[in-house]
Amino acid sequence: MRTIPNGRARPSRRLTLMPAGRASLRAQIAAVMVVLLASVLAVPLAASSAVAIGESTFTNPIEPDTADPTIEYSDGNYYMVATTWDNHVVMRKAPTLAALGTTKPVTVYSDTNAGRNGNMWAPELQRLNGPNGWRWYLMYTMGASGDFGSQRLQVIESAGDDPMGPYTYKARPLATDAWNIDGAYMELNGELFMTWSMFAPDGLQSNYISRMSNPWTATGPMNLLSQPVEDWEVIGQPVNEGPIPLHRDGKTWIVYSASFCGTEDYQLGTLEYVGGNADPVLASSWVKSEGPVFSKANGEYGAGHNDFFESPDGTETWNLYHANARPDGGCSRERSARAHIVDWTAEGEPDFGTPLGTSAQIPVPSGENAPITARVEGGSWNLINRTTGLCATVSSSQSGDGAGLVQGSCSTPRANWKLDTTGDNFVRVVNASSGKALKPAGCTVADGTAAQQGSWQTTSCQQWSIANRAEGYSTLTNRTSGKLLDAGTGAAGAIVSVGTGNSSAGQDWVLMPSGAVAVGSVASGKVFDIPSCSAADGAALQQREFVGAPCQRVTFSAVREGGAEIHPVSAPAKCLAVTSGSTADGATVTQGACGVTGSAWRVLPKNDGTVEFRAVHSGKALDLDRCLTNDGAKLGQWTALNNDCQLFRVMTGAVEATVPLQLQSTASTRCVAGKAVVTVTVKNEDDLPADVTVTTAYGTKTFTGLGGGKTVSAAFTTRQAVIAGASATSAGAGADDAARTASVSSTFAGTTCR
Repeated sequence: MRTIPNGRARPSRRLTLMPAGRASLRAQIAAVMVVLLASVLAVPLAASSAVAIGESTFTNPIEPDTADPTIEYSDGNYYMVATTWDNHVVMRKAPTLAALGTTKPVTVYSDTNAGRNGNMWAPELQRLNGPNGWRWYLMYTMGASGDFGSQRLQVIESAGDDPMGPYTYKARPLATDAWNIDGAYMELNGELFMTWSMFAPDGLQSNYISRMSNPWTATGPMNLLSQPVEDWEVIGQPVNEGPIPLHRDGKTWIVYSASFCGTEDYQLGTLEYVGGNADPVLASSWVKSEGPVFSKANGEYGAGHNDFFESPDGTETWNLYHANARPDGGCSRERSARAHIVDWTAEGEPDFGTPLGTSAQIPVPSGENAPITARVEGGSWNLINRTTGLCATVSSSQSGDGAGLVQGSCSTPRANWKLDTTGDNFVRVVNASSGKALKPAGCTVADGTAAQQGSWQTTSCQQWSIANRAEGYSTLTNRTSGKLLDAGTGAAGAIVSVGTGNSSAGQDWVLMPSGAVAVGSVASGKVFDIPSCSAADGAALQQREFVGAPCQRVTFSAVREGGAEIHPVSAPAKCLAVTSGSTADGATVTQGACGVTGSAWRVLPKNDGTVEFRAVHSGKALDLDRCLTNDGAKLGQWTALNNDCQLFRVMTGAVEATVPLQLQSTASTRCVAGKAVVTVTVKNEDDLPADVTVTTAYGTKTFTGLGGGKTVSAAFTTRQAVIAGASATSAGAGADDAARTASVSSTFAGTTCR
């Protein structure tokens, strides 16, 4: 059978063992795992009870089979990674916490290198300012497939500022072959540290800490941080593991898991930093809690191995942890991610509370449903209308909530959109420049309602369903009204609205990736690649770990009837085409001539954030051979099977460059009543309304919301009869996109008014 299922059954995370001797560790782990996995596979997983979008409460667990979860909230989305037990690093992304339970899991990295090709445990996701600028780092445990005694920490780094990658392998951060797991980053006193768990010389599984010179390299000694010596840390077996930092108001704690994960008494304890000049790598700089701070309760057992995240508005701290639904759930696939708010005592100490159980209706994190403007990460798309060939763009004369959509040039940044899944089979269409979401004006349902942008509020009227139609066109249907995004038959500047479906070509759109993007496999996390960046015809399309090469990014150009051609950045005049225009299953895709049979593709984005490519001539799908994860695996065409081998993601593959604001200014002088007057004229040549400040030696004037193509003049009375020549500065920032800035100077001549 060619069909490969979308999901993979995954066994337990791990056993934590107290070895009789360290030399026998591998044998102990392997022997016990065989017994444990046999029992685990017989246990059915409960379906997620999560409600995805716009609710005021959620229930735990968030998602089954999500042991050792890590989570971050950034740029309008939550990102969660958990143990997979294989060679895949899998991420979930959604704008609400509950929707992490319904969103599509996506592989962001996979590894087939010997010694680090299996048993992925305990990831930790963190955004850090490293040697390459702000990047996302994933530190996780991975060893040799089938060898649980070879587990060691690994680090991968994002290519840009998107938590979804693509990622590149960096290194093992610890220069040791000893078994080491559960790594995490900690920033303290202007330094970067890592914490982790390993066996101490006395045989106790303990927490360690070390300084880091960069996010993938520990420096200096590996310092013992804490050991399991208290009664509540030795239940089942003596264990200290999963050390995670927590910061608030100048105080720092390390929260860790204690006792054996196979017991119901796996639980959390803390180490509090004493502050002052105390060296964080010394155990004496930390004070252990007198007992566990978070333990089993209300039908949740083995509550441990956690991470922390802030609420969307930054006012709350949340604890994400895993737990079992029964006392004997053990270290198995039954462990599931759950969330609980952290309260704070009057003395500024964390109060973790107790697990609330699966029936509790828990208020969502603060700000989750509030108006949010965020520059959502991911590759950008153009919405090109079938009738006019123009793009849906935000009006050049408007900004902020309520700015309308019109048809215009596809080259403006305001014509770039993020097709961002809501996690429950809809998308929000977020403008890449403004960070605001597409909706009908006033969220009304009447035909002809103008489309506009607005801050994201998790309402259904800001959600859309993409339907792929014949000939590569797509429609976007509003979730509230059931009506379609419609450009009508207007010309440039015509309003884009929503209306009843009537098969009008104005409701058909080509959804096309914008600019140079990386295209990654949902199954492997690896990207399109031309071997050795060859420019030769016939070079076969393959996948490879992202390394930033030009041949790992592509651009798209529209061709006849809704199709597209795909051009490697390393050979922009060439196209990726099915070899010789074959219609056979398994035919390869190679680099070669454009405009030939096999070079045109239908680009079919899905509501789960993925995209499918269909060859126009054959109707068959671009396919990763057998969902392989190794570098060099070929991509060809195959009969459409709707599985992960045929689904891809569009990513930037780089730090997104901000297009400078386009301003022009001139300055002149004249005499009025015997005094010199300096006049500065500024033209906004952009299509983005801008806030402009004009500065001279004689004063400053500010103009807000200067529309695209508009001009403004600022006159400055000097009260002097004679002035010398000088210059004026005009500085602007986009009214919607403050990151788009410009500063231009203009000179004026000296003058004498007598």
